[in-house]
Amino acid sequence: MRQEGHPGREAVQGLAVLGATGSIGISTLKVAELHPGRFRVVALSAYERAEELRALCRTWRPALAAIHAPETAHWLAQSLADTGTEVLAGPTALERIVCDPRVTTVVCGIVGAAGLKSAWAAVAAGKRVLFANKEPLVMSGHLLMALARQSGAQLLPLDSEHNAVFQCLPQPRAGLAGAGVRRIVLTCSGGPFRNTPASEFATITPEQACAHPRWSMGRKISVDSATLMNKGLELIEACRLFEAAPAQIDVVIHPQSIIHSLVEYVDGSTLAQLGNPDMRTPIAHALAFPDRIEAGVTRLDLAAVGRLDFEVPDEDRFPCLRLARAAAVAGASAPTVLNAANEIAVEAFLARALPFAAIPQVIESVLEARPVVPAESIEAILEEDRMARECAHRVIGGHRAKGVVAC
Repeated sequence: MRQEGHPGREAVQGLAVLGATGSIGISTLKVAELHPGRFRVVALSAYERAEELRALCRTWRPALAAIHAPETAHWLAQSLADTGTEVLAGPTALERIVCDPRVTTVVCGIVGAAGLKSAWAAVAAGKRVLFANKEPLVMSGHLLMALARQSGAQLLPLDSEHNAVFQCLPQPRAGLAGAGVRRIVLTCSGGPFRNTPASEFATITPEQACAHPRWSMGRKISVDSATLMNKGLELIEACRLFEAAPAQIDVVIHPQSIIHSLVEYVDGSTLAQLGNPDMRTPIAHALAFPDRIEAGVTRLDLAAVGRLDFEVPDEDRFPCLRLARAAAVAGASAPTVLNAANEIAVEAFLARALPFAAIPQVIESVLEARPVVPAESIEAILEEDRMARECAHRVIGGHRAKGVVAC
């Protein structure tokens, strides 16, 4: 991960917040609000929450705003006519935003594979890119890291776990071996069904799956947390970001979500990053790196926390973690297939078209059906993503028609 080329400490960062109406976007703007002399909001985007984006634009007066549908963009432009904000729409709107010369820092908060093209464009443009959405790195991390080396882009993780690892590693460094690292340990809350018997998984509802015990997140990532797929995707992301082998990364359940990740060194030392479960902490760290700035987060009181518990994940009850590790080991197109199948399965579950317990079954069926092929271009990755999604739809259709999962 490049560390050179970060904005000078006196420079004002021009922020583009992609996914501004989501939890990451709102938290980013809360941090920026505390430091008006340090950050200038240049661009905001949303997929379809037009009213919320309109309110944010009236508050922040960005030069650019983007929303998916052209007809919605027309309404938004009319409602913001007095602000000077230019409203963009269509498939290239986000790429135009991240390439704008007024933008120096891009916060990637778009959920799922939908954020890949804009992330790619930001890295190609040599920006400072803060990744909250893990899917671009899962799908094309090896290509993105190579592209960053060519363009001079700086990649920084916003995921609390990866940001914690980043904080526990020396900067700069020459690989994990050169830093004396033995392994990385990602922590996991265990989600809402940590103690739920597998026999009850068939009746789990979307409302139950989205009721995360520690974090306030969107519906898709909440379901991923409930299946532990979120941790599986993070394992793959960590391999990409830190140039680690899958065998160097472990996962441990830590229900208090106070320790966000750990790094174990060959001398027996283990460094951990601790903090209250609040995304403003990693966001503030990445926005200001290498400086430290106020994030508006409540101070950690360990005496009030009282205890820190840890346990090994049960991969029989939560097979998504096993499937993700297998995809990481297989490499090439396997992580793209895993991610695509998961997105379609979660979408079907949230639409009440697939039982919770069938989510990993769909993913495994698609992984078995799709051959592992090279993923050496963004076009190849997007094509594999498309075919894996089609396969997942067929699997789900077979499950609904016959009660079986097969491709």
